[in-house]
Amino acid sequence: MNNVTDIAPTEPQPPPRARTHMIVGVVPNQPAEVVATAATYAESFNTDLVCVHVDDSRYTVEVRPDGTVLSMPIDPDLGAEAAPEFDPTLHSAITEVLRGSTVTWTLKTLAGSASQELARFAEEIDAQMIVVGVRKAGIKGSLHEFLNGSVAIQLAHHQHRPLVVVPLTSNPEKAEGTEQ
Repeated sequence: MNNVTDIAPTEPQPPPRARTHMIVGVVPNQPAEVVATAATYAESFNTDLVCVHVDDSRYTVEVRPDGTVLSMPIDPDLGAEAAPEFDPTLHSAITEVLRGSTVTWTLKTLAGSASQELARFAEEIDAQMIVVGVRKAGIKGSLHEFLNGSVAIQLAHHQHRPLVVVPLTSNPEKAEGTEQ
């Protein structure tokens, strides 16, 4: 008795593709919609999401082979104590926004100019896209932008990857304080 089963020929499958990455710039007290929007894009494009915080009060001294960053404070009076790996409050906020998401995500802290470090890191990991939010209006945000320039504009002019700028709110009337 012959137990031969007919097996239908299968089409050759392409080799599995290495996971790609998408970067979202994160800052304390950032609206949740920035990370939520980045997660939506990461899910749509089937990429990992890397949440990157750039500490502009420090500068990078060395990027080690394992990816860790050695940095020093810009203000010499602060001493050379190590910066925390990632702001725990910011970590909690990101975790809350991404709760229930199917996106694989990680955290990364860098030091220096936000636009330069986001662009450098995007190049390093060959990110598919960079997502940033806009600054809240106000004296502090306006002064920072006047002195340092807009991170989004600097990224748009000085690197080649797609850039998504997430507005503060999807409802402009709410942003102006108008009730519907």
